[in-house]
Amino acid sequence: MKNTGMRWKLPLVCLLWQLAMIILYGVFIRYDEESDAHWIETKRIENITSDIENDFYFRYPSFQDVHVMIFVGFGFLMTFLKRYGFGSVGFNFLIASFSIQWALLMQGWFQSLDFSDGKIKIGVESLINADFCAASVLIAFGAVLGKVSPVQLMVMSVFEVTLYAVNEYIILNLLGARDAGGSMVIHMFGAYFGLAVTRVLYRPQLDQRKNESVYHSDIFSMIGTLFLWMFWPSFNSAISHHGDGQHRGAINTYASLAASVLTTIAISSLLGKKGKINMVHVQNATLAGGVAMGTAGEMMLTPYGALIVGAISGTISTLGFLYLSPLLEKHLHIQDTCGIHNLHAIPGLIGAIVGAVTAAAATEGVYSRGGVDLLPFHRLIATFGFEGRFEGRTPSQQGGFQAASLCVTLLISLAGGIIVGFILKLPIWGDPPDENCYEDEVYWEVPEDSLYTVLASNPPPLKPNSNGNSEP
Repeated sequence: MKNTGMRWKLPLVCLLWQLAMIILYGVFIRYDEESDAHWIETKRIENITSDIENDFYFRYPSFQDVHVMIFVGFGFLMTFLKRYGFGSVGFNFLIASFSIQWALLMQGWFQSLDFSDGKIKIGVESLINADFCAASVLIAFGAVLGKVSPVQLMVMSVFEVTLYAVNEYIILNLLGARDAGGSMVIHMFGAYFGLAVTRVLYRPQLDQRKNESVYHSDIFSMIGTLFLWMFWPSFNSAISHHGDGQHRGAINTYASLAASVLTTIAISSLLGKKGKINMVHVQNATLAGGVAMGTAGEMMLTPYGALIVGAISGTISTLGFLYLSPLLEKHLHIQDTCGIHNLHAIPGLIGAIVGAVTAAAATEGVYSRGGVDLLPFHRLIATFGFEGRFEGRTPSQQGGFQAASLCVTLLISLAGGIIVGFILKLPIWGDPPDENCYEDEVYWEVPEDSLYTVLASNPPPLKPNSNGNSEP
C-alpha cells in the first residue's frame, strides 16, 4: 500500500482543531439556565421544590436514542464494504465526534447566543441539535465512503457543519418552516451536499471489485439498519413540542417505518433475480419511511397517512437502488458509495413535499379542541409556531414557506457541495490513489489473520458477463 502521508497530517489536524475547540468553548460556551447550578435556587425562591420541570427529563431519553443512531446506527450501516469495515466505523466515530463539537458552536452562534454577555447557552436540546448536524455530515460521508482520506473528511466536516447551521437558521428562523425530524435540514441537505462533493471528486479508474460486500459485512451492516430503524421514532420527535406533537411524531414515524419494510421487500423480490431479495435494499430502503416522516411527523397526518408515505418511500427508494443509481454513475459520474440519494435525498424530498401539503391543509377544526382551548388556534400555534413575527401567518402561507425552504436547502447544499468538493481536490489533504480506495490497510493496522487479508491476497477472478465485459 502506498503511504499517503497521514503520519503527520492527521494528528496535526486533529490536535490543532481540538485545541481550537477548547479555546472557543472557554470563550463562548456556558450552561443554560436549566443546567446551571443556580437554576434550582431560582426555583426554590419561586416555591418550587422539585426540579422535575427541567427540560432534561423530557429530552434526555430521546437524546440517548439519537446518540446511539449517530455512533452505532450510521457507523455499522456503512460496514457493508468487505475491506473497509474499520474505516466505516472508525471514521464515522472521528467525524461525528468533531462535528458535534463544532455544531454546538455554529448552531449556538446562530440560535442561542445571549447578546447580553456574548455567551452561547447550551442544554440537552442543544446536544440533540448537534447530533442532528452530525447526522447530516455522516450522510454526506456515505457518498464518499472509501474514496477520501480522514483529513479530507475533517475538512469536509468543518465546511458542512458551517453551511448546515446557515441553512438551518434560514429555513427555521427566517422562513419559519417546521422540520422537527429534518427531512430538509438533515437528510436533503446532507445527501445533496455529499452527492455534489462526490461528483467533483469523480474517479473513473476505481476497482469496483472492492466496492462490494461479503456475507459477514452485510450482517454487520444490518446491525446498523436495525438500530436506526428501532430508534427513528425518537429521532423525529426529539425536539417536537412536549405532549401531543412529540406523541404524533413517534406514532407517525413508527407506522411509516413499518410500511417501508413491507414495500421494500416486496419490490426487491418482485424485481430481483429469480425472485430473491437483495440485502442492499433491506439495509437501506427499509429506513426511507423514517426519513420521509421528518417534516410532517409532528403534524396531523393521521396513522393511515403515515402508512401511505412509508409505503411510497420504501417503493421509490428500492427502485432507486435498482435503476437510478446505475444511471447516475453512468451518465452524471456520481459515485454514490452508500446510495444516499435513494435513502436520504429522495425520501427527504418526499418528506418535504408531504410537510408542505399537510401544513397548507391544516385547519382549526383538525388541530384545536373547540371550546376546550382557552386560546384560539392553540394547537395550530403549538404545531406551526404561528406566534411572534409569524403570528399572522395562515396555513396556506405556511405551506408556501415550507416549499420555499425545500428550494433553499437544495440551493445551499448543491452549491456548497460543489465548492467544498473543489477544496477537497487540493493535493495538500493526502487523498488516496485509486488503487488504495475502499482499503482499510491504508489507514489502519489490520490483523494478519483477518478475512480482510485473505481477500486482499486472493481477489476474486474476473469472468465475462452477459455483455461481454469482465466482472468478478
